[in-house]
Formats: sequence, C-alpha cells, structure tokens
Amino acid sequence: MQQPINIFWFRRDLRLDDNVGLYHALQGNLPVLPVFIFDSEILDKLPEDDARVTFIYETLQSINQTLKNDYGLSLGMFHGKPIDVFNQLVQDYSIETVFTNHDYEPYTTKRDYEIKNFLDNKSIGFKTFKDQVIFEKDEIVKSDGTPYVVYTPYMKQWKSTFKALEINTFDTKSLLNNLVKNTSLPSVNLNDMGFKTSTQSIKPYTVSTNLIKNYEATRNFPAKDSTSRLGPHLRFGTVSIRNIIKQATAEQNEIFWQELIWREFFMQILWHFPHTATESFKPQYDRIVWRNNEQEFKAWCDGKTGYPLVDAGMRQLNETGFMHNRVRMLVGSFLCKHLLIDWRWGEAYFAEKLHDYEMASNVGNWQWVAGCGVDAAPYFRIFNPTTQIEKFDKNLDYIKQWVPDFQELTYPTPIVDHKFARERCLETYKRALN
Repeated sequence: MQQPINIFWFRRDLRLDDNVGLYHALQGNLPVLPVFIFDSEILDKLPEDDARVTFIYETLQSINQTLKNDYGLSLGMFHGKPIDVFNQLVQDYSIETVFTNHDYEPYTTKRDYEIKNFLDNKSIGFKTFKDQVIFEKDEIVKSDGTPYVVYTPYMKQWKSTFKALEINTFDTKSLLNNLVKNTSLPSVNLNDMGFKTSTQSIKPYTVSTNLIKNYEATRNFPAKDSTSRLGPHLRFGTVSIRNIIKQATAEQNEIFWQELIWREFFMQILWHFPHTATESFKPQYDRIVWRNNEQEFKAWCDGKTGYPLVDAGMRQLNETGFMHNRVRMLVGSFLCKHLLIDWRWGEAYFAEKLHDYEMASNVGNWQWVAGCGVDAAPYFRIFNPTTQIEKFDKNLDYIKQWVPDFQELTYPTPIVDHKFARERCLETYKRALN
C-alpha cells in the first residue's frame, strides 16, 4: 500500500519562504509533494513569447534548483487543465489533503470550486489559506457588513484594523525537509507548452529606504523611473506582501503604503462584485454609445496618436511590458474620453501586454478613468494630454526616450483635437447618463 502524502499546489505564491499554505502543509505529519500546474485554460490565450510565462518558468526552475541543491528534492511541474492533472495525481498517489493559497478572481474561484468538489468525492481534503493580501474578502467592511465602495473610508478602516494586528511571517524554509523525497517528478519546458523564451524581462523590485522615503516626491515623474517595480512580484508571489508591508511601515511613507492598500481595495471589490470584470460597476455607464473606431484603437495601441506623452506610454508598454503609473492614467483617459473607445478594449490590451497585469487592479483602474467604477474620477474630468507634459515631463526626457521622432515630419498629427474631443465626450456621456 502506498504511503499517504499531502500536496502543496503553488499558484500565485512562487517562493519557498513566508508562504502560508506551504507552511501549513509542512506542519502536518505527512510528507508533502510540491506541484505547479501550467494551466492550459489560461496559457492557450497568450502569445508564444509572453514574458510572464517565461518569468514563471524561470522562477520555478530556480525553486527547483534550490530544492535539489539543498534538500535533494524536486518540484512537480505539469501542463494541462488542473482538473485533468488532479485526476492523474489521485491515481498516482495516496493523497490525504491538498493545500494551497486563496485566489480571488472569477475564473480561479470557479476552478477551485471544481477541484474541491472533485477531491471531496475522493474523500481528499482541500485547504486554502490567505497569503497574497493582508486583508481579504469581507475582513474590511462597513459596520453593517456591506463592502466599502469608496477608497478613503476603506483605507482608514484598513489602517485602524492593521494597527491592532500582529503581522506574522511564516518560517517555511526550516520545514522543507518534510517534502516528499522524490527527485524524478514530472517536468515540462517552455517548448513543450508551445512557448519560447521572451525577449522582454521582468525587472527585480526595489523597496530601498531611499525609494520609499522619496516615493511621494518622485513617483509622478515617468522619466525618473523611481517606482518599486513590485507589481509582477506581488502578482506572482515571488515576494511576500507581509515582508513588503513591514518594510513600508518601518520606513513610514504613507503614500507608498496607500498604493499597497489600493491593491487590496480593488481585490475586495472584484470579490464582492465579480460582474465588474466585464460590466461597469455603475450600470448606467453601459449605456454609453462608444465610437469604437478600430483604426483609432490601432493608432493608440501602436503609440501613434500624435500626442507625445500618450504615445510614449504606449511605446514603453509595447517594448518593455511596463508603463509608468501616471502615464497609465493619461493613456486610459485618452482612449475612453478622447477617442470614445470602450474601456474594455483598453483593459484587454493591458491584460495582454502588462507584466504586472492583475485583473482586480486593471479592471478597477480602467473603470476609474472611464468614470464607471467604484470611487471613480467624475466623467467630466478629462486629462489634457498636452498640459500633462508640462506637469510631469517638463524637460521632455521621457518623451525623448520613447518618442524620439516627436519633432520630425514623419510624426503623426494629433488624431483628434483636444477641445473638440472634450466636448464630444461630455455630450456623449451626458446623453447616456440622463
């Protein structure tokens, strides 16, 4: 008879240290088999040189190397639909419990429900833990139990609840000897899955004392590139949110802290209102008659609108998979309000291109610029793409870097006149909302 084991399923938590679900799995009295599933339901929609797939693959290779070198163990890597992989695992092993960490997006909650039902029918436990956030689901709600839909009161409640909390980190590394002693687990490579190594790379993050201290003063200027680059690392869990929050708190920069709270605000919005992944939070905004001109959308995607700061942002995104946050607001507003193109088109383009794409934040921020989300910018707030240069790129350093042709005859004339576009937008929105 096979020796029973537990499984730990890596997902958005690609690290061996301070990993809550892994910690609880290793605390048990059975050896733990670590696995990762390259989910074909997600991967089949991605381009073959997607930088995020390369990043996940290389991170897993690094984890595997550490396990081999330090413990003589390995990580099982599978490719396919999770339900099919678990169907195979239950035939190959005598499994008592599957451990993993919570995920909150509509697809992943549906997937986990399906896996839990499957395992229940086999009398196998399915335990999930909070790992990628400090507060989740309905942990920060109003006194009547309803969710916050305005950021500032949510943020205040988050902070006051946090003050009473002791942040624990989880010492998983000291327990790794409890993993299954097996060095011949299945593995896959990028090629097997129809991918190739991306030419783009995801930069390491930085949360230096200097960056956090000066964050408020420097964060709005795209040429300085003084953001932390934490996004993809929080997205894929190569860093623990508990460690980051501790560092941010220790350095006492409220603005840096609040950016991390925005992420949790949007996560709980998506969890409470999953329909917002595809529909406006304020339903009347779905009455807007978008122009959705495909040629203009392509010009926006390619960074050829004739507005240099908009084009710089889009070209930076296309070339690097990153765009400075201040510029994201401008290009989003420009698409929805100057060109009257549905925010969902922009959201989908960012989902394909951004290394730090996270559904909750992406949807939340796109609905914010379109005016149709929770706590959104009022619809009549329309960024002027020319005066924004004066405010945030006065010396044109960022524009020169990404749009070196902006003063040449070949550079396109503006796709639309700002004053005309502003009036057209106000008129279109008013018609839909009255």
